[in-house]
Amino acid sequence: MTVTELAGVALLDEVVRLTRDELRPSADAAEEAKEFPRELVRRLCQLGLVRLGLPESRSGLEFCRAIETLAGGWLAVAESVHLQVLAAVGPARFGGAHVRDDVLPTMLSGAVIGGNCFSEPNAGSDLSHLETTAVLDGDRYRLNGEKSWVGHANVGGVFNVYCRTAGGGLGGITCLLVDADSPGLNVHRPVRKMGVRALPTATITFTDVLVPRDRVIGRPNRGMLVAADVFVQGRIGLAACAVGLAQSALEYAVAYAKTRIQFGQPVIQFQGVSFLLADMATQIQAARQLLHYAVTRRDAGHDVSVEAAQAKLFSTDVAMRVTTDVVQVLGAYGYAQDSPAERWMREAKLLQIIEGTNQIQRAAIAARL
Repeated sequence: MTVTELAGVALLDEVVRLTRDELRPSADAAEEAKEFPRELVRRLCQLGLVRLGLPESRSGLEFCRAIETLAGGWLAVAESVHLQVLAAVGPARFGGAHVRDDVLPTMLSGAVIGGNCFSEPNAGSDLSHLETTAVLDGDRYRLNGEKSWVGHANVGGVFNVYCRTAGGGLGGITCLLVDADSPGLNVHRPVRKMGVRALPTATITFTDVLVPRDRVIGRPNRGMLVAADVFVQGRIGLAACAVGLAQSALEYAVAYAKTRIQFGQPVIQFQGVSFLLADMATQIQAARQLLHYAVTRRDAGHDVSVEAAQAKLFSTDVAMRVTTDVVQVLGAYGYAQDSPAERWMREAKLLQIIEGTNQIQRAAIAARL
């Protein structure tokens, strides 16, 4: 089945429908079974969400609203679409003719799932200590090393691998687009995560993997220029995930508080509950406005490195606070796995860690003060 790309209101309406009819009913069982929703992700890509998420589309608000909606239904799906966008950012802007003409279209359509390989056992937030190397051997690079915490690792068909090709520090890093079926590339057992279990994350090792020179994304030894675009988009997309997750949790808590009767009245009539919900609503709206400000400025052509970091930091902290408070509002029901609240709380924690920990975001913001 081929799904036609949509735009504007039609696209958002279809995202809302899919979230209501397919994501929400599937989330709990699939998370329990750790089943990657490949068909759902492919259909969302075919609708045009990946193309919409690319910075050059200048459709940041529309993309964020779509991701917010998806995250409110099932974070793993929103995260997967977000990761697919991140995998396409480099090839779309910096890829050569072969990559743009032959590889990128398969990523935009979801026919091929993509991923980014940044982290290593000894290099997480500090990419200056990358140990994965690529040595030019004729018209190919010989790639060796190990990458950790690779999203889409067990389902991906292509990966952007950031590796050292010269010198030390942040200079001498190159981005190579590597096919998952390349001889010498091995994907290991998925990490057993606290949450977002339907989205596979694993270690990938590279042993004398040969990568053609035309698979260099950008210029040799200038991979951090590619990474910079990925980092900004990553923080924007993750902030959208956080806002959507928090909004869904709030709506669930409000509905519960209006129907849960204690001491002869709905618990929402107690100020201890209603004020807590009011604070949640205010924090979520503030996070949303900070995110939308960042993407609006980016779409207008501004450097939003700081604004993206602020949006990621604030939105994910809000999501963690809101989902924790929602469990408190629901009491024992919130702690039980029969309710989605405890899953949301576990999922929110991930958002504070990936795409640069919130401590790294604070450091990035402070450096520009």
